[in-house]
Amino acid sequence: MSDLEKYAAQIEELAQRLGMDYYPVDFEVAPASLMTEIAVYGLPIRMPHWSFGVRYIHQLVRQSMGHSKIFEVMFPGDPCRAFLMDGNSTAENALVTAHVLGHADFSKNNQLFARFHAMAGGNIVETAAAHAHRIQLSIEAHGVERVESVLDAALALEAHIDVAGELYRTRYPEFVEKKDAPVDSAFRSRFKQLPGADEPAVAKKQSGEIRAPVPPHPEYDLLWFIANYAPELEQWERDIFLMVRSESFYFYPVFACQIMNEGWASYWHARLLREAEWLPQPLYLSAIKAHSDVVRPFASGQQTALAINPYHLGFTLWERIVEKHGIERAREVRRDEDDFGFIRNWLDEELAREAGLFVYEARPGDEIRVATKDINAIREAILAPKFNFGAPRVAAVELKHDGSLTLAHDHASDGRGLDVTRAKRVLEYVHRVWRRPARLTTVNERNEAVELAA
Repeated sequence: MSDLEKYAAQIEELAQRLGMDYYPVDFEVAPASLMTEIAVYGLPIRMPHWSFGVRYIHQLVRQSMGHSKIFEVMFPGDPCRAFLMDGNSTAENALVTAHVLGHADFSKNNQLFARFHAMAGGNIVETAAAHAHRIQLSIEAHGVERVESVLDAALALEAHIDVAGELYRTRYPEFVEKKDAPVDSAFRSRFKQLPGADEPAVAKKQSGEIRAPVPPHPEYDLLWFIANYAPELEQWERDIFLMVRSESFYFYPVFACQIMNEGWASYWHARLLREAEWLPQPLYLSAIKAHSDVVRPFASGQQTALAINPYHLGFTLWERIVEKHGIERAREVRRDEDDFGFIRNWLDEELAREAGLFVYEARPGDEIRVATKDINAIREAILAPKFNFGAPRVAAVELKHDGSLTLAHDHASDGRGLDVTRAKRVLEYVHRVWRRPARLTTVNERNEAVELAA
């Protein structure tokens, strides 16, 4: 047994004594090249697409500039799967082991993770591998260009799911639900005797079932809608959309709880290492040094930063909650909140001031200035990129008789504008799979109606 295996077993035993509760974790030490691929693809094995190659190059550039170091990648599930970098020191991997256990405890007990886990299943690595295999079969059957064309559209829309809805859902009712005929009463009998109270002639002639409109309401789950209602898609194409959608449902709680999750894992790795009296002193000091590098508010040598470090902010909030309210109250917060509730309920003016948080604005000439230090503005600036899975709020609103599709940007509740150039490109992807005219309505910065068409 290696030193790391011995320390990992002891850390797990300590975690359980401290009341941590998690699904079993399968640890694997992986080389740097594989860790980079996992970080870029989001999974050890995933459907092939050129966009992941672009992300891979971007990640390599960031690593070469010292802006990104991968210590571990962890996938919640039952069991959880964790990959540790083989280039980490023993001290770093001891810290990472404790950090992963914090993630595992969070993902098992947080209500949002639990809900999506129940829908998407607990074996995402195997599920994604099965998706990749099915797409490879489609490539062999239909050619890489056709399959990649469908994947272009599906991945361009991967954030456009209805996170309040269900993963598995049925198509809309085909016909309008018939209403029961009103029961005659003395009042209705007298009412019918009034002049002009006869039923309209059109209503009298109407018979049979009435087809329901599609969609019957604004439909924000665009992946599901296209998979089910695109007029000319073949079944394998619909399957690709549903596979991308399934993986998006898995990733949503990771996205929506990033600050909480990274902070909780950082709180627990710090506490586990602090209480692991059997760790050799040099290893403990090296691990704590790595901890301070992870949770510091900004990069070494800088006095300020224009983006928050989720590890630092989450760790600071959890330490404050435990200190003031106790670990059991912290566990209740871990269970009930996502980042929206966590930041709005627990980031107060005192902590924001101590952390040096502010909202900034860019001005002509690359000038950056502090716009406000108002706590509500700070909270919303942190949370704004997380709204609606980080994507504009766009719904399918009308499917016409000729098969043309109308999409609408819900600018009133979205709180953000559309990047017109990017919207046009995505609309072209939609048109490619819808294979009938498609248009998107929105407004510009002057609140004037704008329509894009493809």
